[in-house]
Amino acid sequence: MVTDSYSSDKAQESRIKALYIWLESKFSLRGKFIVAIGAIISFSYMLFLYRVSIVDNELIILQAQQQARMLYNQILITRQWVSEHNGLFVIEKEGVEGNPFLDLPTITDQSGNTYFMRNPAMVTRELSEYSNQKGLGSFRVTSLKPVNPANFPDEHEKQCMINFEQGSAESIDIKNTPEGRIVRYMAPLDVKESCLGCHARHGYNQGDIRGALSITIPIDWADKKIKNNNRSLFFIGLISFILVSITLLLMFNTLVVSRLHRLSLAMNSFPETEADQLILPTGYDEIGNLSEQFAELCERLVHSHKELDQTRQQAWFSEKMASLGILSAGIAHEVNNPLGGMLNCVKSMSEHPGDREMHERYLPLIDKGLRRIEHTMRQLLNFGRQEPLQFRKIDVAILLGECLELLSYKLTGITIEQKNGLDREYYVDAEALKQIFVNIGLNAIQAMQNGGTLKIESEMHDSELRFTFEDTGTGIAKETLTHIFDPFFTTKDVGVGTGLGLSVTYSLVRQMNGTIEVESELGAGTKFIIIIPVLQETQMEKVGDGQNTPC
Repeated sequence: MVTDSYSSDKAQESRIKALYIWLESKFSLRGKFIVAIGAIISFSYMLFLYRVSIVDNELIILQAQQQARMLYNQILITRQWVSEHNGLFVIEKEGVEGNPFLDLPTITDQSGNTYFMRNPAMVTRELSEYSNQKGLGSFRVTSLKPVNPANFPDEHEKQCMINFEQGSAESIDIKNTPEGRIVRYMAPLDVKESCLGCHARHGYNQGDIRGALSITIPIDWADKKIKNNNRSLFFIGLISFILVSITLLLMFNTLVVSRLHRLSLAMNSFPETEADQLILPTGYDEIGNLSEQFAELCERLVHSHKELDQTRQQAWFSEKMASLGILSAGIAHEVNNPLGGMLNCVKSMSEHPGDREMHERYLPLIDKGLRRIEHTMRQLLNFGRQEPLQFRKIDVAILLGECLELLSYKLTGITIEQKNGLDREYYVDAEALKQIFVNIGLNAIQAMQNGGTLKIESEMHDSELRFTFEDTGTGIAKETLTHIFDPFFTTKDVGVGTGLGLSVTYSLVRQMNGTIEVESELGAGTKFIIIIPVLQETQMEKVGDGQNTPC
C-alpha cells in the first residue's frame, strides 16, 4: 500500500511537471503575463462578488428578522389594546362573520344593528389577511392547545413552541418554498392580566405561555434584487477586465515586448550590425539599463575581438617563423649540397678559362643547382608569408604534396605512406591548409626521433575534406591529451618546440568551421583526423570569389 501511494504521488508530480512544461512551451512572456494578471483580477473580482452576495444576503435576512421583530411587537401592542378594551366590535355587513368560539359573539344595539365581537386572536388573523394581500407577509396565532382548530400548529411551529416551554426566547429560520425564500419568525405569547378573562377558565395563569405568534415574511423580492445586482456587477467587472487587459497588453507591448524584440534583433544582428543602430534610447528603467549594458558589452566584445585577432595573427606568424626555423636546419643541408658543387665548378672553370669543353659541361650543372636553390627558397618564402583566410579554388592534393616536399628535408629514417582520394579542385584556404599540414607533419616527425612511418590519407565525404595523419611515434599520455591544443603547452625539450603549433592548427581548423580529433596511446603512436567543409559554387557566388575572411 505504501508503494502504491508513493507511485501515485510520483505520477501526480510527473503530470504537474508535464503540464508546467506544456504551459511554458505554449505561452510567450506576454501570454504568461496576461494570463497571470487576468487570473489574479478574475479571482479577486469573483471573490469580491461572492463576498458582496454573502453580505447582501446577510443584510436582507437581518432586515427581515428586524422587520419580523417589529411586526411581532406591533401585533402584541394591538392585541394588548384589544384585550384591555374587552374586545373589539364591528358592525355586521357582507363578509363579516361572528366568532362561534366566544362567549359573547354578537350584540345588538337599540337601533337593531348587530355587532360581531373580535378578540385578539381574530384581530390578528384578519390583520394577517390584509398584510398578505399587500405582499408584506403573514402572521397567525397558534397554540399546542388551541380553542379554534384553525390555530393548530404545523410541525415547525409545534417544535418551536416546545422550545419556548424549555426557555427559548424566539425562533428564526430561512425556508425555501416554490415561490421563493421566506423568513419564519416565532415568539411566545404570554398570558397578561387582561387575558385572564378568557383564558383563566382554560387553566392558564398570568405569565404562562398560551401559544406563539408565527410570522412569515417573504424575501424573494430581495433575492431578485441581489441577483440583478450581482448580474450588473458581473458585467461591470467583465467590462473592467477587458479594458484593464487591453490597457495592460498595450503597455506591455510598448514598454516590454517591443523593446525586448529590438534588443533580441540587436543580439542576433551583432556583430554584422552595431548595437547602437538597433537599440533606441528607452529611458532609465530596467530594460533601458539592460540595453545600455548590452551596448557596452558589444563594444567590449568588438575591442576584445580585435585584440584577439591581433594576438592570433601574431601567434600564427610566430609559429610559422618557429616552424620555418626548424625547417631551415634541414633545408640548409639541401642548399649546401648544390652550392658546394657549383663552387667547385666555378673554381675549376676559373682555373681553366680556355677549356671550352669543361665550361659546356659545368654550366648546365650550375644552372640546375641554382634552379634547385631557387625552388627551395620559393617554398620557404611562400610558407613564411602572412595572409588572412582567403577561399579560392585549388588542387588540395598538389598543395599537400608541396608541404610534404617541404618537410622532406627532416625525413631521416621516416617513411611516408600516402593515400590520396582527391581528384579535383576545391574552394578552401590554401595558406591555412599549408600551415595545418606542416604543423601536423612536424609534430609527427618530432615524435619519431628513431624513425618510423607516417601514414597520410585524404578523401572527400559529404562535402567535407577529411585528412588523417597517423604516425608510429612515442604517442601521448592520457593526462596530457586534453591539453595538447592549449597555447604554449609542449612536452618537447627546450628549443625543439614553442607550444603554439597545435594551438594555431586548432584555431585555423575552427576558423574554417572544421573539426580536429586526436587518438593516441603512449608508445603506440598518434592519429590526427582533420575534417574541413568546403564551399560550394553557390556559396562562393554569395561571398564572392576570393573573399577575405578575418583570421
